[in-house]
Amino acid sequence: MKQIPLGKTAEKVSALCLGCMNFGTKNNEKLSFQLLDQYWEAGGTFLDTANNYSYWNEGGVGGESEALLGRWMKARKNREELFLATKVGFNTPEVGHGLSAGIIEQEIEGSLSRLGIDYVDLYYAHKDHRETPLEETLEAFDKLAKAGKIRYIGASNMLAWRLEQAKNISRANKWAEYCCVQQRFSYLRPKPGANFGVQVSANDDLLDYCTNNEDVTLLAYSPLLRGCYTRKDRPIPEQYRSPDADARLAVLKTVAKEIDATLNQVIFAWMLQGTPTILPVMAVSTKEQLKENIESLNLILTPEQIRLLT
Repeated sequence: MKQIPLGKTAEKVSALCLGCMNFGTKNNEKLSFQLLDQYWEAGGTFLDTANNYSYWNEGGVGGESEALLGRWMKARKNREELFLATKVGFNTPEVGHGLSAGIIEQEIEGSLSRLGIDYVDLYYAHKDHRETPLEETLEAFDKLAKAGKIRYIGASNMLAWRLEQAKNISRANKWAEYCCVQQRFSYLRPKPGANFGVQVSANDDLLDYCTNNEDVTLLAYSPLLRGCYTRKDRPIPEQYRSPDADARLAVLKTVAKEIDATLNQVIFAWMLQGTPTILPVMAVSTKEQLKENIESLNLILTPEQIRLLT
């Protein structure tokens, strides 16, 4: 699978990251193992989870995704060949939202235990917790890095100016810096004033920041909007019914027809081949969906197609 540089680190990660949010809850163990095996056999190594996945699903209390990944890695004996990301910040209801030093130190131990490993490759601040000083959060992350429990740190649901503020604090103190930001992003743009609750959508400021800042890679979560581009039973979310939505969809369909690809495949190709390069975090629940997504890596868009899509 194609590899993409991760920020200013020396690491390269799989161009399609496999989101594991529903593994162990909505996706039972047998299906989850099948999807992980399929991704792994296609050369994928970048797995994304979190400490609170997925307490809101039926039967979930949080930690199910990490625990399942731990069992899969133990069964496949492939930990050292993977690039594993998990998160802290939203946490489970018992812990509550937060990025204090105490919470970070507590939650990394829980994640490592559930995963059955000694370190994670990428540890995200899952949200921007304004009530906690950035200095406290970043110092706690740096201590974990120095202790060998995490390798790199990333941010999620954070605005561009806060990323810059965090970078300046880290550099002034010679602490670990955020190398990436994971944000809600899709081909359709949100309409003005769209509300996503606790989630933050990538805006023009963040896109511009990542275009002109090679230190930070942008990862897109919910890139396919739960299938609304191709499924008749999944209408376009109200937040994305912007004035230019119909025009954007028309171009998307035109390009898909020109290159004989699905709409979802064109979206992934556009993210990976446009500016800035945007790395999709894909969520799948069937082997067919995963196959379709992986095949998007074979597409090549012309500069004119990228321009029209953008």
